[in-house]
Amino acid sequence: MKVLVVDDYNTMRRIIKNLLSQIGYTDIEEAEDGSQALAKLRKDKFGLVISDWNMDPMTGFELLKEVRSDDQLKKLPFIMVTAESKTDNVIAAKKAGVDNYIVKPFNAATLESKINAALAAKAA
Repeated sequence: MKVLVVDDYNTMRRIIKNLLSQIGYTDIEEAEDGSQALAKLRKDKFGLVISDWNMDPMTGFELLKEVRSDDQLKKLPFIMVTAESKTDNVIAAKKAGVDNYIVKPFNAATLESKINAALAAKAA
């Protein structure tokens, strides 16, 4: 399964890619912001999106809303990653259709459980 990792910080993308490879995901692509990610999603087939919340010019939240409003992409499992654990953000992301939410910092076990939960929810 191909995974798209979206984060404006190269270091964070590298960390997430390393964690993904630790749990068995090797087909990984990167995007630096929501607009770059959306272009990749519309061009290629992905099985999962892991996106940071805070990015410019398009945030992860805006990317999520675009993905959920696109008939070709709306069923795509989507995990939001953020340094902020504000309840308002979690509620907004849930309302917009996020499948799971991870607060930084996190480890491979946390990432794996969040991915498994998101994939199981989409398969149900």
